[in-house]
Amino acid sequence: ESSELEDDTEGLSTRLSGTLSFTSHEEEEEEEGDGASEELEEPPQAPGAAAGTEDGGRCWGEWVSAAERPGGSLLTRQLQELWRRSRGSLAPQRLLFEVTSASVVSERSSKYVLYTIYLIRSGQFDKAPATIARRYSDFEQLNRRLRCRFSCDMASVAFPRKRLRRNFTAETIAKRSRAFEQFLSHLHSIDEIRRSPEFLEFFFLPDLQAAQRLTCTGMYREALATWANAYRLQDRLGVCSSGRFLLTLAGLAVCHQELDQLGEAHGCCEQALQLLEAQGSHPLLGPFLQAHIHLSWKVGKDKRRSEARLQDLREAGLPLQQQPSLKECLIKEPLE
Repeated sequence: ESSELEDDTEGLSTRLSGTLSFTSHEEEEEEEGDGASEELEEPPQAPGAAAGTEDGGRCWGEWVSAAERPGGSLLTRQLQELWRRSRGSLAPQRLLFEVTSASVVSERSSKYVLYTIYLIRSGQFDKAPATIARRYSDFEQLNRRLRCRFSCDMASVAFPRKRLRRNFTAETIAKRSRAFEQFLSHLHSIDEIRRSPEFLEFFFLPDLQAAQRLTCTGMYREALATWANAYRLQDRLGVCSSGRFLLTLAGLAVCHQELDQLGEAHGCCEQALQLLEAQGSHPLLGPFLQAHIHLSWKVGKDKRRSEARLQDLREAGLPLQQQPSLKECLIKEPLE
């Protein structure tokens, strides 16, 4: 990844919000000078625009023009009331993407920038935010895959072009960071793209793969943190009824149980069984029921309903003796 972004940022957001931290594991190239870190202040924005809505600027402009019309002056509290009433008519962006840091990483034969991105629900505070770390080539691959499948929808989506030099200056990294924020926000605003496997798996598939590897090698504490982040990512993206999410709950349950956190493991099984309530058969239904019964006995919870459901599966002819355990299902599941 020797080249990344063109200086030409036409079509990209020029908003430089928040404070980005730039860190490197070694001395930067001579061309970077003293720009290893800098604070980027956000210019004033209209309330609607700050919420990430398309209508934000238009609505605010209407309020300003109404206040400036002769004889049409509005008091501050009237503007506030108008804003409060108008919020219901806007379509706020439910998910925000914010690059919080960018690190220059040097490996054997390559050097690249790793961007850390928070997924934030608009108007809410997350004690444990959902995060991803991606490099330019990851974004480029996502852009290429989506343009192959959604050529019409992607025609209006801007993506930062590559450049051959000055890749690691604070200014260039800041421009890329804002470009990637806008790129993800634009993708998320398009219904078909937002629901596509290409878009969704860009966020949580690497975490699932890493968590599975850690679980297989018995590194349960590290795996638990990774499963938990995959859980939060899927929750923010609104895909909490998918097979990937059930696998995530299985990973959480297994790691909690291995770490002797039986109450938490029991809760994960209960959540999975609620999602499987309407399904007569699912590869994970039997393993989740068996795990739930075992954990319910351990923590002193009612297990009769799970036992009844398990009996129904037996009567339906499911060979439960040959069913793998939840941990075996987790380890054998292909994640590609």
